[in-house]
Amino acid sequence: MKSLYRSLPLLFVVVCSLSWVNVSANSHDDFLDCLSSYHPDKSSSISKVTYTETNSSYSAVLESSIRNHRFSTPNTPKPLVIVTPLNISHVQATIHCSKKHGLQIRTRSGGHDYEGLSYVSHVPFVVIDLVHFKSVEVDIENEEAWVESGAIVGEVYYRINERSTNLTFPGAHGYTVGIGGFISGGGDGLLSRKYGLAADNVIDAQFVDASGRILDRRSMGEDLFWAIRGGGGGSFGIVLSWKIKLFHVPSVVTVFSVGRTLEQNASQLLHRWQYVAPNLPNDVYSLVAISAWNAGQNETRTVLVTFTSVFQGGANELIPLMQERFPELGLVKEDFIEMTWLEAVLFINGLSNETSEALLDRNRSLLPPSFKSKSDYVNEPVPEIALQGLWPQLLEVDEAISAVQTFIAYGGMMDEISETETPFPHRKGTLYKIHYNIGWQEEENIRSQRYISWMRKLYSYMGPFVSKSPRTAYVNYRDLDIGRNNDDGKASYKQASVWGRKYFKNNFDRLVSVKTKIDPEHFFKHEQSIPPNFH
Repeated sequence: MKSLYRSLPLLFVVVCSLSWVNVSANSHDDFLDCLSSYHPDKSSSISKVTYTETNSSYSAVLESSIRNHRFSTPNTPKPLVIVTPLNISHVQATIHCSKKHGLQIRTRSGGHDYEGLSYVSHVPFVVIDLVHFKSVEVDIENEEAWVESGAIVGEVYYRINERSTNLTFPGAHGYTVGIGGFISGGGDGLLSRKYGLAADNVIDAQFVDASGRILDRRSMGEDLFWAIRGGGGGSFGIVLSWKIKLFHVPSVVTVFSVGRTLEQNASQLLHRWQYVAPNLPNDVYSLVAISAWNAGQNETRTVLVTFTSVFQGGANELIPLMQERFPELGLVKEDFIEMTWLEAVLFINGLSNETSEALLDRNRSLLPPSFKSKSDYVNEPVPEIALQGLWPQLLEVDEAISAVQTFIAYGGMMDEISETETPFPHRKGTLYKIHYNIGWQEEENIRSQRYISWMRKLYSYMGPFVSKSPRTAYVNYRDLDIGRNNDDGKASYKQASVWGRKYFKNNFDRLVSVKTKIDPEHFFKHEQSIPPNFH
C-alpha cells in the first residue's frame, strides 16, 4: 500500500502532463480549423504563412529571429503555431482564433526581447512574427514616414537615406533591432540627446486590439496612444505600423573612438566622463564601453575603457569642444574622423569597412549568441573608488566570455521632456544609463547559471551607486530578475507593481488604467505585461 501512495504524486504529474499535451493538440487542431474558416475568401493565403512543428520550415522560421540562444535549447517551450502574416486580416484571424481556443499570443518584430518573451511562453501559445510587415514609406516633403513594425532599425535608416541623405529618425544604436519593439519600449539611441526618444517622435500608429479592431491615433484616443509609445510591447495589442517624424542631419558628422587602459588612467577618465558627457551640447552622442582586455601575449590582463562619440557637425567644431570640456582624455586631431550620417551608423556598429547595404541584414547578431543583460540609471556620479571596485570583477571572467558594461550619456533634450510625456520616465536628472551584458557561445549554455550569477553579483555591487526607490531599469533591456508575473502572464496589481515601477515609475498606474479599458480580459499578456486592475 505504501508503494502505491509513493507513486501517486508521480502518477498525478504524468496524468497532468498528458492532459496538457491533449489540450495543446486539440487547441492546435481547432486553431488551424478556425484560421481556415475565418474569412474563407482569404484563408488560402494564410495557410501559406502558417507553420506547425510538422512543417519542414517551422524550425527555420522560429529560429530566424531568435537573438538570444539561451532560449533556443531543447527544453525551451516552442509555439504550437507560427503565423507570419502578410496583411491585417491575417493578424485579425490569428487574434480571433487564439482567443476562441485559449491560446496565448506572443508578437515578434525583431526578436530582441532580452528574456525571449516575444517567442517563448510556458502555456500553449502562438507566435505572430511580423517579418513581412517591414515596409518603410518615406514622405520627404512632409518629413515623415510610415514604418511597419517588422522592419529593423537599419532598414529604416537605409530607406530614409535612399530618399534623402540629410534626413533620418532618432533610432537605435544597434541596427538589427526591430522597430516595433524598439518604439514600444520608448527607444533611446544615437539622436536622443538632440531629438528625444523614438517614441517622442511618433505622430500616429495602426493598432489591432484584442477584439480585432483596427485603430489609429484618433480612434484609439490619446490615453492608448500614450501607452503604446513606451509602455512596453505585448500588453495592449499589436501595433502594425508607426508614423514617425524625420529630422535633419548634416552632410558631415564626426566620430571618435579611443581606448584607455587602467594603466592609462582609465578609472580617473571614466569618473570625469560622468561630469562631462551629460552636459555636452545636444549634438553629441557619448558612450563608454568597459571590458577586460588582453594587451598582448605576454602582457598582464587589464580593463579597457573605450570612449566613443558621434557629433552632428564637422571636426573643426568637435575638436575644440572636446579640448575645452574633456582635455584629460588627450584626444589628438587624428582621432576625429569625418563621415556621412549613414557611415556613422555603420561605424558605431563596428561595420566601418562595409557598405550601407549591410544595414539591411537582419540576421547579423551584435551581441554574443547567448547572453544575460541588466540595466541601471545613474543620477549622481559614481565615486572613483566604487568604479575601481568593478575592475576585479571584470577581470575574473573567463577570457572566452564577453562581459561588457556600457554607459550611455543622457542630458540634452532628454532633460527637457517631462517624465509623464510618455510612459518612459527616465528624463531630467538622469546622467546616464548602464547596460550590463555577459555573453557566451551557445555550447556554453550548460554553464549559463554560472554566468548569470556573476551578472547578478555585479548588479548587486552597483546597487548603492545607482537610482533608488525604486532602482529603475529600461524596459527594452527586459530583465525578469527585477520581478515578474506568473508563468501564464496573469498578475495582481501589487505583484506587477514590483517590476512595473522600476520600468515606469508612477507612469505604471496610468498604464494599468489604459490596460483595464483596452484589454479588460487580459488577453495580451506575458511575464512582464501590464495587468488590468479590478478592485
